Amino acid sequence: MLSKKQLGEIKQLQLACEQEEAIHLKLNWDMLELRNDQELTDFFHYENEKLVGFLGMYSFGNKVEVCGMVHPHYRCKGIFTRLLKEALAEVKKQEVEVVLLNAPANSYSAQCFLRTVPCQLSFSEYQMKWTEIDLGNEQQIVIRKSTDNDLETEIQLDVECFGFKEEEARNHSKRIRKENTQSYYIIEEDQQPVGKIRVQHLNGEAWIYGFAIFQKYQGQGIGRKALKRIIREQHALGYPIFLEVETENENALKLYQSCGFKTVDGQDYYQLN
Repeated sequence: MLSKKQLGEIKQLQLACEQEEAIHLKLNWDMLELRNDQELTDFFHYENEKLVGFLGMYSFGNKVEVCGMVHPHYRCKGIFTRLLKEALAEVKKQEVEVVLLNAPANSYSAQCFLRTVPCQLSFSEYQMKWTEIDLGNEQQIVIRKSTDNDLETEIQLDVECFGFKEEEARNHSKRIRKENTQSYYIIEEDQQPVGKIRVQHLNGEAWIYGFAIFQKYQGQGIGRKALKRIIREQHALGYPIFLEVETENENALKLYQSCGFKTVDGQDYYQLN
């Protein structure tokens, strides 16, 4: 696991980089704080005992996301290039099919670096925050806590709705459950499981993840009722509510906007060639 000292150094470096460009770095703190011996390695660069460069790798099945940063006062010295080279050497030892470089959409320094790397834009996503609106009258919907017996349903939803391969969906589900930082729910219709949704509380915020409805049940208003139910519950608990959505997912984007979510940030993902 990363030490408290290392986590504190990463946080200080993150703040310096974000303030320099008015950006938000997606460092997946829930994963950083729960690193174990099976995780891909994090990479550090110190100068005069000060952390000035960091790169983290995050595994999602056979895909690895990479996000890193260099202190504004230490850029243009090849630090991030060296960190990425070390990281890719580690990736070669693993069964990884896709490596994605994650960068804030409005980061000038990231765009400059990416022009030096053989990669292409794979997809972009919006980070959205709920703004309080009238959600109308609450409609009946059954949402219950997920149990171990729901694992196969959750796996099939990840395969059908998010394009996972079955084995990587299984491994991903087991990993995030082991982290024990999220609440898992199953959405039912006529006593049948038709969807799922997760909620994570992090730094005083509620984040919605893994929201999916089986295709044959889509277009019936089930997802809308379930989302509104979760929003009401989290709002009543006093949490600001966030979620992420791919920019090309028009149906999901329209649903979130109609329920009061507004875009507050953007992230780009570049696939290494």
